Order: sequence, then C-alpha cells, then structure tokens
Amino acid sequence: MNPFIRTRRQCLAAAVSMAAALAGCATPPGDPAAAASTHTVSSTNKDLAQAMSPGINLGNTLEALPTETSWGNPPTAQKVMDAYKAAGFNSVRIPVAWLAHADAQDRIDPAWMARVKEVVDHARRAGLYVMINTHWDGGWLNHTTYDRQAALNARLARLWTQIANAFIDYDEHLLFAGTNEVGMENLFTPPTDEYAAVQNSFNQTFVSTVRATGGDNAKRHLVVQGYNTNIDHTLKHAVLPKDTIADRLMMEVHYYDPYDFALNGDSKIWQWGAIAKDPAATQTWADEPWVEKQFSAMQKRFVDRGVPVLVGEYGAYPKQQFPGMKPYVDYWIRHVTGSMRKHGLVPMWWDTGALIDRSTGAQKLPDVIRAIVESGR
Repeated sequence: MNPFIRTRRQCLAAAVSMAAALAGCATPPGDPAAAASTHTVSSTNKDLAQAMSPGINLGNTLEALPTETSWGNPPTAQKVMDAYKAAGFNSVRIPVAWLAHADAQDRIDPAWMARVKEVVDHARRAGLYVMINTHWDGGWLNHTTYDRQAALNARLARLWTQIANAFIDYDEHLLFAGTNEVGMENLFTPPTDEYAAVQNSFNQTFVSTVRATGGDNAKRHLVVQGYNTNIDHTLKHAVLPKDTIADRLMMEVHYYDPYDFALNGDSKIWQWGAIAKDPAATQTWADEPWVEKQFSAMQKRFVDRGVPVLVGEYGAYPKQQFPGMKPYVDYWIRHVTGSMRKHGLVPMWWDTGALIDRSTGAQKLPDVIRAIVESGR
C-alpha cells in the first residue's frame, strides 16, 4: 500500500539476459537457518494457500524509509512473530524496500539483506508461512509506459536475482511476491492497454528471473499482482506469466472497499452493510452484494482454474471522531473475511502495529484479532 495514502511490448528476453549477466554480483546465500531450509517444495498451490490463511502484514517496517524504524515501529524481534502465531495467524506478509538499500549499480547492501533474512527467520522459527516482496520503495516501478519498460524490467531483474539467490535454500514456507500495487504513480483510473501491458511484463520478468536462479527457486511458489492490485483491473487486464513449472503461481489483489469507510480518516462515512442505520453515513455501492460479486469473480477467474488468490492487504479501521463505528467495523471484518474464505481466497490483514504490540508481543485489540482469525480459517 502507498504509505502516503494510508493513516494514507514485453522486454522479458532483455530482462532475463540482464539477470543472468548479474548473477555473479548476487548476494551469496550463505547458511540458511535450520528452521527455514528443508529443501522441499512439494505442496500444491491449493494446499499451500489453504495452510496460509489467515495472514497478517508486518506493515510500516522493512518497507519504511529510510530505515526500519522511521515509520514508528521498533526493530522486529522474535516475540512479534511468536505473537502472530499464538494469535492464530498462519502467515505473515513482510513488505520490503530494496532499492533504497542499494548502491548506484543496484547492488543491495549485504547488511540489509542479512537483516531481512533475520526477520524472515524469526517468522519461520515461529512456524509461519512468509511472503516477501518489493514494496513501493519510493515508487520507482510506478511508470507503466513503453519508454520506461526496458529500464525498469532490467532493474527489477537485477534486484530479484540478488534476493532470490539470498533465499535460494529456503523451503516452500517462503513465497516471493514480485511487486506491490504497481500502476502509474498517483493515477487510479482504469489502465490504458499500454499501462496494463507494461505492468504484466513486470510480472513476467519477476517469474523468469527467480526461476533462472535455480535451486528451490526453480519450483518456489510465486505471487504476481493485478494492475494496482485492483480487482476490476485484475479481472480485465491480468495475464498470468509463463512459467517453467506448473501449479506454482498465485495472484494477489487488495481490498479496502468502500475507501471512505475503510481507510479515509477524513470521511464522514462510518456505517456499513445491512446493519447501517443512517443513510448519510453509508456508501451502499460496496455493501454485502458487492463483496460477494468481487470475490466470486476472482474465484471463477483464478481459484477455480488452479491459481490461488491472496488478498495481500485488506482492512477497515475505526475513526476516533465516530465512537459508534466499531460494531460496523467488526461486522465488515467478519463478513468480508468470511466471504474471502467462502470463495477460496486467502485474507492477509494490513496491520502497522495496531493489533500486536511490536515491542512486547501483547495483543492490543484481541476482539479484532478474534474476528479476523475466526472468519479467516
């Protein structure tokens, strides 16, 4: 998710060639943690996705700029991952900035790579599935035009060659997601054919680059995204990348509908769904029928065809100026999360430290956690 909104033809051959040329400067894999390396990637897409639900995000942390603590969270410790698992979460999505920690040749700082691996190892030691990505990172990928396509694909390949090699010995409990909410910067209208084609090419470059590194990466489960992670754009424009192995690709979208209820802290929309009492405080276009329509469409297009769908971010959050909002948020959580699971989607709650205390591991909102976990199983 873009932090400023939150509390807001195909250049594959050139990119893969670039990835191969850069293999010599990739960060060496070293000795992975025992909890993270069994050298087995055998689960089907369906089984692995089922095991991941529900999930939570370690938001505003490793993607924070310029440092891990710049957006208000302390350095992530083992107790946080243990707390996620104890609360009932089965997976953690770890957003990561990479380019901000790289030199002019896009070589990732070894100290930063080691820190990301340390946090991944915390999560694996806790028994969580883990997904890491390239997350916003200053928005360098948000230029989906043909004139920028070749250069951006080349940079994406350089970064993912290093990341993939660093985690080459981690087993199937670690997933890679190539990008996050990519589209034209600050433009949220439906994409042109050009914008959609360029964004799809980023997905293909990511998959081809990771596969080229070999090892467990040759069969790792990989996650690609629809344009801006918008469900409607994904349904209309997403093209699943070509892969060298079957049953290993997943699609990711995000869900914050309606925005004025779920995310917009300045909005006067604070009620939702069939239980709403004040028409002036609601936006009925995104009520229960909309939820069913969106998730049913994703099921038919992807899940029923063997491609799991991760809702890599979703959430709705109370507004302090409307103290009566909590019951509506709770209802939204249970209905939306439950609908995701009914349609075979994997919910991964967007959290920046509100649910679990990042210093102590204590549950701060146990009722919200319970609503997510009970509805997300």
